[in-house]
Amino acid sequence: MTRSARRTRRMLQVAGAGAAALLTLSACSSSDSDSSDSSKKKSDSSASDKLSGEVTVFAAASLKESFSTLRDTFEKEHPGTKVTFSFGGSDSLAASITGGAPADVFAAASPKTMKIVTDKGDAAGTPATFVRNQLEIATLPDNPDKVASLKDLTKSGLKVVLCDKTVPCGAAAQKALDASKLKLTPVSYEQDVKSALNKVVLKEADAAVVYKTDVKAAGDKVEGVEFPESANAINDYPIALLKNASDNKVAKAFIELVRSAEGQKVLTEAGFLKP
Repeated sequence: MTRSARRTRRMLQVAGAGAAALLTLSACSSSDSDSSDSSKKKSDSSASDKLSGEVTVFAAASLKESFSTLRDTFEKEHPGTKVTFSFGGSDSLAASITGGAPADVFAAASPKTMKIVTDKGDAAGTPATFVRNQLEIATLPDNPDKVASLKDLTKSGLKVVLCDKTVPCGAAAQKALDASKLKLTPVSYEQDVKSALNKVVLKEADAAVVYKTDVKAAGDKVEGVEFPESANAINDYPIALLKNASDNKVAKAFIELVRSAEGQKVLTEAGFLKP
């Protein structure tokens, strides 16, 4: 081989190596670009999925303890969100909603009070039952009056408190009394179940007909007495997204938590029955 031919061959080898290097660099650059694009897409997706904003929940008074726990869970799982509650008698809350009060979610203690809202067209979609609740008698600690049945509440001189008949716990108590053909004249009718329970806690009454969940939440401040008639007056609790919810995404996410296995665990531990 002549010197000229050898030179030509060497030049071709160098050119080939250079081309191969360029192809490798190009492939690496393309791979890095794809990786960067993929990472950016993931970041954008994560940002779009992140919840932020406030949700206002109108809820039956008996849900206070368990919903407060779920609020802490929700805000921890979704930093940047805030859950605000208005607890009270379901009938009063329903009236406030139909009257234009700003609320995103309504959790009622009975289908009847939820119907006040749905009949006015203020709910978005169909309400879903998420728990049920049963009545129980709350007495003073150690039950000094020896209350053992619903009939015992009719004893002369016993100061008994009931929820107002328009409130779900009051309607359920009246249903149980009617089924037992018992007449009871309470010393007062209260506007929500917590107010009725508080009369006993403050020793302003000897007994009150409330929910099992309220007796459990009160701890040793009261003593609970079960009565069989309560099985015929169990209340279903429906929850609904409201039509004028300011942030549908956050409101729906809170409802999802309430209905999830995690939410149900909190509620059943508080004494609620599964739907």
